Amino acid sequence: MKLSQRELAIIVEKCKKQDRLSQRKVYELFYSKMMAICLRYAKNEDEAKDILQDGFIKVFEKIDKYGFEGSFEGWLRRIIVNTAIDTYRKNKREYSLNEAMVKDENTTVDFDETTSRYESLSVKDVVNSMQKLSPAYRTVFNLYVMEGMTHKEIADELNISEGTSKSNLAKAKLNIRKILNK
Repeated sequence: MKLSQRELAIIVEKCKKQDRLSQRKVYELFYSKMMAICLRYAKNEDEAKDILQDGFIKVFEKIDKYGFEGSFEGWLRRIIVNTAIDTYRKNKREYSLNEAMVKDENTTVDFDETTSRYESLSVKDVVNSMQKLSPAYRTVFNLYVMEGMTHKEIADELNISEGTSKSNLAKAKLNIRKILNK
């Protein structure tokens, strides 16, 4: 259901007053779009649901700070993406230890990118391949490709070097190609 800006503003104002029905309405209106974002950052659907839930909790905690400058959906999206990044940071040490124990499988794969080999892929196929990436690769890939951040911005956001950001992006792309080739 599509709402007018005025209708959405009324619902947001009610959310600022902790109106549960309005909060539920916001959740229902934006669940699908925000879940799609979470799936890109998460290793599986359960983790995506956790990120989404945490994100919506933050949205409703901070909704009184939304000043109707810019789109509400954009504001909400930024909180969801930041929640995904926070989840990555929180688990970074665990991820690093697990990745160190796994054999490196970053061998090169030659294939012609100009072919139409991937034209018939569904969004689900691409998201599934992204979920198979390591958390570091997946996060950098999402921030660069999906969110349009620069390597400098990613480096600052994740507390890594720009070189690491570039390397992780290249390896993410390579691994996605390998996964999609299977």
